[in-house]
Amino acid sequence: METILLEKKDRLALVTINRPKALNALNDQVFSELESCFREVAADEEVAAVVVTGSGEKAFVAGADIKELATLEPLAARRLAERGQRVFNLIENCPKPVIAAVNGFALGGGCELAMACHMRVASEKARFGLPEVGLGLIPGYAGTQRLPRLVGKGIAMELVLTGEMISAARAHEIGLVNHVVAPEALHEKAHAIAAAIQSKGPLAVRHAMEAVNRGFEMSREDGERFEAALFGLLAGTEDTKEGLAAFIEKRKPEFKGR
Repeated sequence: METILLEKKDRLALVTINRPKALNALNDQVFSELESCFREVAADEEVAAVVVTGSGEKAFVAGADIKELATLEPLAARRLAERGQRVFNLIENCPKPVIAAVNGFALGGGCELAMACHMRVASEKARFGLPEVGLGLIPGYAGTQRLPRLVGKGIAMELVLTGEMISAARAHEIGLVNHVVAPEALHEKAHAIAAAIQSKGPLAVRHAMEAVNRGFEMSREDGERFEAALFGLLAGTEDTKEGLAAFIEKRKPEFKGR
């Protein structure tokens, strides 16, 4: 891969969008390699968590490649949007927790990428926004769908219609990001969250993510029924028996993912 760097260490996969001269803008090659990358980490049993970030100090992902967009006819533009949605859905539905470490500008497709991750940690220097209306477009990679679900309809409508760029502090205030930290502490915080998750039962983590993701789109009644089914399924696993025994015996559990 040329535009994506993938490093694996201590059961953590670090995925870096690597086009610093273009502020890590998303183009056809980035999407192709990002899709391949996430299919690989999803299937890798040695990977327990993923951190996504951008190379350099200025940008997480500053948006789509405008020169590429400018050449598109309507049908090609629709296909591009559908492809971006498919790749970001792959990230959202990754069975491993995905944490965005937002180190700079997360605009347009970059903001949509961050929202596709399960959690977001932002540097104090990070900036977020969906500026597409200023180009005569709308967000095309599910930004109009994910943002209201994260921050509420009213705030999402304001951000989408004004194209306003907001600070990391404001993003935290409205619930778009989980944590805001000093730039030098960004990866330490993201890795600490990943480590905390890695210490838990892997089957429980996977099913908890599934319960939240799928249950969020269900009615309350159906979501509770789905949660109960997963709860019952886990009760028969070796990991649950080990976790309960370890608690009773006041020792650290040794989960096997079975």
